[in-house]
Amino acid sequence: MTKIKLCGLSRPCDIEAAAALMPEYVGFVFAEKSRRYVTPGKAAELKRLLPPGIRAVGVFVDARPETIAALLNNGVIDMAQLHGHETEEDVRRLRQLTGRPLIQAFRVETADDLRAAERSTADEILLDSGAGTGTAFDWTLLRDAARPYFLAGGLSPENVAGAVTLLRPYAVDVSSGIETGGVKDRMKMAAFVAAVRKAGGI
Repeated sequence: MTKIKLCGLSRPCDIEAAAALMPEYVGFVFAEKSRRYVTPGKAAELKRLLPPGIRAVGVFVDARPETIAALLNNGVIDMAQLHGHETEEDVRRLRQLTGRPLIQAFRVETADDLRAAERSTADEILLDSGAGTGTAFDWTLLRDAARPYFLAGGLSPENVAGAVTLLRPYAVDVSSGIETGGVKDRMKMAAFVAAVRKAGGI
């Protein structure tokens, strides 16, 4: 049963659309250079609109562990996704500061990249083509993955069913693939979720 993460939500209408679809996760981006950036205050407002059962994931790029832990411990987010150049030392430091779950993202270009990701001590790993590039990578690299993972990078309503059928990832993560004109598209969100579930999501 592949889980779903709709990432980069930034408006109340995005939350409303997600609430109707009930993915397991939604993502709030705290990287200031991203066009999907939300402030902690805005994220808190959006989090309050989420129905029970949807976990809010904060996406960070090389943020201080103390900053991340504060948002986790204050309940602004339920999980943190480390999507920069974070090290095992950063993961260990976060473990000291919070008991909340951590996802560490890795760029996968070779089998060695996959092995490095699998050694992460984060609760979950996310495998991507890059830092939010919106492009896919060679999924055949993941056929013998040794631990569950979030699949990201270039997913869309058109190709996600194939990814789920081929790989059976723990979860799929989408952002640009459910946008039109740089903003979330309710119809694309619904089509993405439907495609995952038809391919074996639930």
